[in-house]
Amino acid sequence: MKNAGNKKIILALLFLSFFSVQSFAQRNPIDINLIIDSSRSLADVKDDILSWTFARLDEILVNGDRLTIWSAGERASVIYSGVISAGEKENAKNKISGISPSGIYADFSGALTDAASRRSAAGYSYTLLISASPDALSLTITGPGANLLRFSRVEEYSSWRTLVVGLNIDAKVKSAAAAFFYN
Repeated sequence: MKNAGNKKIILALLFLSFFSVQSFAQRNPIDINLIIDSSRSLADVKDDILSWTFARLDEILVNGDRLTIWSAGERASVIYSGVISAGEKENAKNKISGISPSGIYADFSGALTDAASRRSAAGYSYTLLISASPDALSLTITGPGANLLRFSRVEEYSSWRTLVVGLNIDAKVKSAAAAFFYN
């Protein structure tokens, strides 16, 4: 039983180290998925979320990254998809600024499912979900898309939260754990 607990701790550490901010400093281009809650809950915190999101994108994006942005309203939809260069970063920010809050729910499951279906050519992707709606997040956690949030890290802010979601990393986590324990 103690061994199982150690495995969970090691897997968590592997996951956190994989998605740490330092890993973005010098790296090859990757796929980045950004899912933004566009339900009515966004209205009260939109300025805070935009400010944080733009600063975060400036930290992590490098030229050549493939960025896909979903507006998660009643139905999730892609509002931007492109390869990052100096001009494209500003284009992506403009698309994010144009999100209009509406509807009661945020379709996080739809966006996560779509993001998971897009296999990275580079083999790596980074998925960031921004939620202003505790109800929508609860529906996702308890619904059929809950398995998509299995490898996630949550950061809480005053009225919203971010989740770094490890989509499609099951095999990588299992392989790393096996290599650690059996070598």
